[in-house]
Amino acid sequence: MRRHFLPLLALCVALVPALRAEHDIVIYGGTSAAITAAVQAKKMGKSVIIVTPDKHLGGLSAGGLGWTDTGNKTIIGGLSREFYQRVWQHYQTEGAWKFQPATEYRGGKRTKTAIDDSTKTAWNFEPHVAEKVFEAFIKEHGITVVRDEWLDRAKGVKMKNGRIVSITTLSGKTYAAKMFIDTTYEGDLMAAAKVDYHVGREPNSRYGEEWNGVQVGIIHHRHHFGPYKKAGGESEGPALKISPYVVPGDPASGVLPRVSTEPVGIRGEGDHRVQAYCFRMCLTDVPENRISFQKPAGYDPKQYELLVRIYQAGWKETFSKFDPIPNHKTDTNNHGPMSTDNIGFNYDYPDASYERRRQIIQEHVTYQQGWLYFIANDPRVPADVQKEMRRWGLPKDEFKDNGHWPHQLYVREARRMVGAYVMTENELRKKRPTPDSIGMGSYTIDSHNVQRYITPEGFVQNEGDIGVGTGGPYAIAYGSLVPKKGQAENLFVPVCLSATHIAYGSIRMEPVFMILGQSAATAAVMAIDEKIAVQDLSYAKLRTRLLADGQVLETPAQ
Repeated sequence: MRRHFLPLLALCVALVPALRAEHDIVIYGGTSAAITAAVQAKKMGKSVIIVTPDKHLGGLSAGGLGWTDTGNKTIIGGLSREFYQRVWQHYQTEGAWKFQPATEYRGGKRTKTAIDDSTKTAWNFEPHVAEKVFEAFIKEHGITVVRDEWLDRAKGVKMKNGRIVSITTLSGKTYAAKMFIDTTYEGDLMAAAKVDYHVGREPNSRYGEEWNGVQVGIIHHRHHFGPYKKAGGESEGPALKISPYVVPGDPASGVLPRVSTEPVGIRGEGDHRVQAYCFRMCLTDVPENRISFQKPAGYDPKQYELLVRIYQAGWKETFSKFDPIPNHKTDTNNHGPMSTDNIGFNYDYPDASYERRRQIIQEHVTYQQGWLYFIANDPRVPADVQKEMRRWGLPKDEFKDNGHWPHQLYVREARRMVGAYVMTENELRKKRPTPDSIGMGSYTIDSHNVQRYITPEGFVQNEGDIGVGTGGPYAIAYGSLVPKKGQAENLFVPVCLSATHIAYGSIRMEPVFMILGQSAATAAVMAIDEKIAVQDLSYAKLRTRLLADGQVLETPAQ
């Protein structure tokens, strides 16, 4: 009897570690914020593990977004700035310039400050360089990363007395910790922990805002059918009056693909829609490094009939956002009335199942690869545009395990926590002071379109694109990183943080995510040491440590 009991006791003891805190901090997600959070936790002496569904680290920063949206660069401090400094160091080496002389890139009109020797920072970079830098951070600090592990969103978050005890992935692995940080673009851990969140646009009336909600009748950028407006309000170009119907002018003939027949909504009212997603493509015009655009599976030229009409109306800006990064490559972003943004095909993505998300991602791949192939090959595309597009292709030396296509969809917004403090446009525009700054943003309040609709006059128009200045850098509140008191005492959410749709349009920049990841980890360590809920942390102590670590919390003196 005793002999049988001892092995059973040993087995029970072996199982105990799965039930107690195996790490001080578990970070779920592999974005740029995850890296800075993990590095900061290790620097402060805590055990940390990154558990992520991703195979590649760095999110969009390593996924094609190499033309960094910065705003005022002086507010980018701490580990976020160190990332850009390490990128600069890479481009000081001769081997970094395989397809282009460094002097040529540095001398370009749009790129002469992209690699800034005065501050030893580089803001434009190739995807594989960013990933290399992130992996170096991980290796240097001995951080454990478990990849391709997907949170069991239905029953994988164990809660006890208002705290997350552990998370379990679909493979059955369980990770326990004292603190958790959700660094996903989707906010999956936050949602599975039953923390309050919002999807879509709030009405202006909810938070006393001016630019949230439906933007029908507002034309800010060149992502519409016009008439475009300059910053001063004067007209910059004529409207593209394009019929949305299969037979132009005949509603009975049916509506073209990618045009919604739903009511556009009333200006300033909220809705369920989120801004359009796309892939930030890395393209090259170097023949020996170029793979020509191929026809994707499921290609349907009818999907681009609207684009034909846009060209016929005289539009000529196809290549305006082929932003140059080193080695004759681009970070290609959306530009114009029908570009790489797949407008209206992502509304259910934030709350969708993994399988449904995979379908949505594939829809975006097919649309965007088809867009490239269509422009390069369809005879209805203007000859000069077609000739120029054929100069470009996918680079052989990027995204090698994914058909040279970016591995990360640009999820511009998904869920947004409704936390202890909600950041609104009023804080960003200095109409209301921001309490307890833990970092700063400064980029223009920027939303991409959310729908393409039919105007009462019977023409196509896009809606939701917006660009509103913030009047300089703004602080981001500590309360926007943590849930409301009583919901989760040991969770930080630095990516899907607590902000309205319109405020998130500025906050959602990669340098800011890295800043917030570091601040979240700093606060997590302090909350562990003091054995308190994250909502009860002393801001004065946190502020002292953030400043000591190089974070910028106020607008620097000019």
